[in-house]
Amino acid sequence: MNEKITYTEAFEELQTLVSEIETGEISVDQLSGKVKRAAFLINICKQKLTSTEEDVNKILKELEGEPAV
Repeated sequence: MNEKITYTEAFEELQTLVSEIETGEISVDQLSGKVKRAAFLINICKQKLTSTEEDVNKILKELEGEPAV
């Protein structure tokens, strides 16, 4: 899956999926696909959070006068 999705879009869709699973709105036939989609969305969120953390740390080091790595 090479779709471009923002963190906010992924997080909101993930919240919807979790809600559907928790309330039993998803049939057993759909569950596997929904869980796969949820795993994909979690991975996107993790990647974006890691990337953002790295960017922030780099900026903070630059502000402290340390050379960026």
